[in-house]
Amino acid sequence: MDALTAIATAQGAIKEAPTLVVKVGSALLVQEDGSIRRKWMAALVDDIADLVTAGQRVVLVSSGAIRVGLRLQGREPTNLGLDEKQAAAALGQIRLAEAYADCFAERDLRVGQILVTQEDTEDRRRYLNARATLNRLLDWGTIPLVNENDTVATAEIRFGDNDRLAARVGGMVGADLLVLLSDIDGLYTANPKTDPSAEHLPLITGGITPEVEAMAGVENSAYSNGGMVTKLAAAKIALGAGCAMLIADGRSLNPLSALRAGAKASLFKPTVSQHSARQAWLVGALSGDGILVLDDGAATAVKKGKSLLPAGVARVEGSFQRGDTVQLKGLDGCDIGRGIAIYDRREADVIAGKRSADIAGLLGETRGPNLIHADDLALF
Repeated sequence: MDALTAIATAQGAIKEAPTLVVKVGSALLVQEDGSIRRKWMAALVDDIADLVTAGQRVVLVSSGAIRVGLRLQGREPTNLGLDEKQAAAALGQIRLAEAYADCFAERDLRVGQILVTQEDTEDRRRYLNARATLNRLLDWGTIPLVNENDTVATAEIRFGDNDRLAARVGGMVGADLLVLLSDIDGLYTANPKTDPSAEHLPLITGGITPEVEAMAGVENSAYSNGGMVTKLAAAKIALGAGCAMLIADGRSLNPLSALRAGAKASLFKPTVSQHSARQAWLVGALSGDGILVLDDGAATAVKKGKSLLPAGVARVEGSFQRGDTVQLKGLDGCDIGRGIAIYDRREADVIAGKRSADIAGLLGETRGPNLIHADDLALF
């Protein structure tokens, strides 16, 4: 059972989630003049440090690089070309990362920067690389600091915005909860800024229906692309991956502590678990002609939820690249399931039937002991 299955409140969700993704918007982090709100940043870092101390894993997705870079260059955020935004992001991202690193260092925590594009989340090989890096940082107790790689974006400078980027990252790391810190304390039946009769919705179940979407308004500022529309788009992504999502007001200091103390927010609960969402995606994935034939011991092991080790592969057939979905079959030809290959066909040929400890020597490098990780297996 997922950790959030029985959680029905925002307070319970943030306390119980083993892995969280926290997204911070530009409007919270950066002043109108482009300077970083250092006091607010330090308070957020204190909150994250408290979560880490409690044994939770936290990924931080932060906007703000473009506006910070524009301030350094003495430019206004109006009528900018794509190349100007990219150049501003290059300037600002360094300053933003430095500020975060300094704040986390004061709490004896390290931060590792990861810049991604939409292509990185959609291309399977890039996705696997990004996921492996994120999880390794989390395993080390380091805070991954994620932003869109605006400096090399070839489309207009939006992933969609960092709300959707954060939802994609949540799916990458198998997060239990995505927290979107904003300038509003959740979803209302209408825009509360223009409709005094709008009612706050503390809990949303059943997915993002047309009725829920109709409640969203358009709320843009000069420096922030996100509004309620994009937050609901992020909710679709998160809920589809079995990840709950919170929309919360982040304008005050220590916004995560406030949520843990019971501050008002909107909790979106998934209708599927992470496991079932992942399994459904894998089973439905279009497989190529790649096949791994497992010996009886390996077949039994993967059916018990174990990862597939190369020692248990009796034969490799077909053609596949790293990150492709391959078929798993038994020695009797029985279709066992599907899995995402960590090594390509050539590499799998070399290490099939061999010990995991021998991989580095056989290939000259290693991407871990498994041919397919347990998280990337779907069995029939």
